[in-house]
Amino acid sequence: PLYAPTSEEARILLETVDALAADGRYEEAVHTLLFRSIQDIDLKRPNVIRRSLTSREIAALDILTPATRDAFSLIGRVVEASYFGGQPLGRSDYETCREAYVQFAVPKAWES
Repeated sequence: PLYAPTSEEARILLETVDALAADGRYEEAVHTLLFRSIQDIDLKRPNVIRRSLTSREIAALDILTPATRDAFSLIGRVVEASYFGGQPLGRSDYETCREAYVQFAVPKAWES
């Protein structure tokens, strides 16, 4: 799988966002998951993700598999509702996005 983070990278990220969530910083935790997902793709496939792309546009890129697209899109929608819609996030929002990132990071999800 070309774009998937290593298991060590994913573990470190999950520890970081779990700590943020434990402090009640759900918006920051979910936002971190989105940015790291973008970074995971960009590091492995430079010059595909331009700064001007929205999370919706990134989700539509053909370099994503259906499984990774679904996971990425879910995280993007939650961040969008929070960041642009002003919707406060809670623990369940975080847990849903965390599980989506786990799905995104699984190497099998990157297989066509």
